[in-house]
Amino acid sequence: MDFQLSDDQRALRSGMRDLLGAVFDRGRLRAAVERDGALDRSLWRELGAAGFFALRLPEEAGGVGLGLPEAVLLFEEAGRALLPGPLVATHLAAGLVKGAAEGEAVVTAVAADLPAAHLAEADAVLVVDGQAPPGLPGDVLSGDVSGAEVLSGEALGAFVAAARPVRSVDPLTPLHRLAGRAVPTGAPQAYSGALHYEAALLTAAEQLGSAARTTEAAVQHAGERHQFGSPIGSFQAVKHLCADMLARTEPARAAVYAAAVTGDPAEIAAAKLLADEAAVRNARDCLQIHGGMGFTWEADVHLHLKRAWLRAASWLTVARAEELLAADLGAAGRLPRSSAAYGRPVPEAGGGG
Repeated sequence: MDFQLSDDQRALRSGMRDLLGAVFDRGRLRAAVERDGALDRSLWRELGAAGFFALRLPEEAGGVGLGLPEAVLLFEEAGRALLPGPLVATHLAAGLVKGAAEGEAVVTAVAADLPAAHLAEADAVLVVDGQAPPGLPGDVLSGDVSGAEVLSGEALGAFVAAARPVRSVDPLTPLHRLAGRAVPTGAPQAYSGALHYEAALLTAAEQLGSAARTTEAAVQHAGERHQFGSPIGSFQAVKHLCADMLARTEPARAAVYAAAVTGDPAEIAAAKLLADEAAVRNARDCLQIHGGMGFTWEADVHLHLKRAWLRAASWLTVARAEELLAADLGAAGRLPRSSAAYGRPVPEAGGGG
């Protein structure tokens, strides 16, 4: 199986990097930090106009008509730029929630017992584990995203009223938790819908982008910072740290890209595990290479680390991904196997696309 990017895919990724460099530069990032993560609606609309949310909608529905591999490339760039907001949920809700595809609506998601991001600013909420509080008023959308309920209007208001803010490790991601939500049991069964797996993969792509960016930042700083008359990048210990960062990033990239092609739940779980590890450990190593200045509020390294921690606890957590992989490895007669997420046969890695 050839996972090399096509010319069109490389152009798509390059175009998104250029766009984010223009509309979400470091100044805008720091401004978002000063606003305690409050969403910039104008930025959201710019993303919508660029096709970020409508990328996978059919052209006849006003979308771009591309697939999951292309979406992964965009979310990788979003992770590099530390782009804030419920990007994954809004992307998945495009075509179902009015205005989501165009960036006019902000959609967040609630899964299992995890907090919801940007709940107070959301125009709709995806409830993806079937545990919306009973007795909600009207305005529950009849549409379906792989079994998820979509709350808006009066129902959304009641949902938000039942939630309480919780302290977030990431200053760019305000969180709310709904009291009394039960924790689903049975990890593989709790993640049986396509939405959960796609969300986990797109989150892994963001982690991949962050891991790549912190690797670049570490190498750049190691070449510019001098100690004892030499750049610190000439010291063996620093060289090893940078090499380890690259060695974590590239296998994660291969796993994320492969999972985007196959759509296999086990491969998505493996990609999420590798990307989570790369994002968290690379941010830590980048911080160490930056030394004392890396611990300051003005440096951006801590923002990558905090966001990586938050994403690692989103959608497929480490524990649930490991359980899913263990169940997959222990299953007999894997050829052919069916994807629980997509309900169709999935090729083995190395097979047809």
